[in-house]
Amino acid sequence: MIRNFLVWLLSKYRLHRVIEKNSIADRIQNCNDKVNSKGAIFLEQASVENHANNRMLIEIGEQTYIRGELVIFPYGGKICIGNYCYIGEGTRLWSGEGIMIGNNVLISHNVNIMDFAHERSHIERAKGFRSLINTGHPREKGSIPTDKIVIEDDVAIYAGAHIIMGVTIGKGSVISAGAVVLRNVPPFSVVAGNPGKVVWKIKSE
Repeated sequence: MIRNFLVWLLSKYRLHRVIEKNSIADRIQNCNDKVNSKGAIFLEQASVENHANNRMLIEIGEQTYIRGELVIFPYGGKICIGNYCYIGEGTRLWSGEGIMIGNNVLISHNVNIMDFAHERSHIERAKGFRSLINTGHPREKGSIPTDKIVIEDDVAIYAGAHIIMGVTIGKGSVISAGAVVLRNVPPFSVVAGNPGKVVWKIKSE
């Protein structure tokens, strides 16, 4: 009887593993279906929400690994990620304007990169939230502020950093863990703190 129970338990475990693998494969395929990719690798933690239903608005280069979340809104937005990049688990790229990332950019976990903010008026914010829960994301930008983010080649962004709309991070720079980047970063700079400030210059080769 114990043997039969163990055989039954093992069969259930194997069935569970097959279902789990199929579910992961479906999620990864769902990500690929929503982007224009030249050889990106989506890992099982990845998520893509393309509210514009236009895969050409999310472009990803070759050998770029995605563990995080990519979102574009129906009123606007575009995400372009170059070759040989990494987007860590829990990292969010949310675009209502444009997020442009170069090649060889390494972004750690739990980083927020958002090129929009909520309405400045408390009345409009409340109205916008009610509209969101009743009819979904807006098709028209209205008074939602947006501004493009550019992250140039060879940048490293470490865990928990926040990149605010309208900034450009120059080539080869390093954004330290937890930094909040509110203004442009010159090439080959180390930024730390809240608000983020240049604390070191990197010698470029």
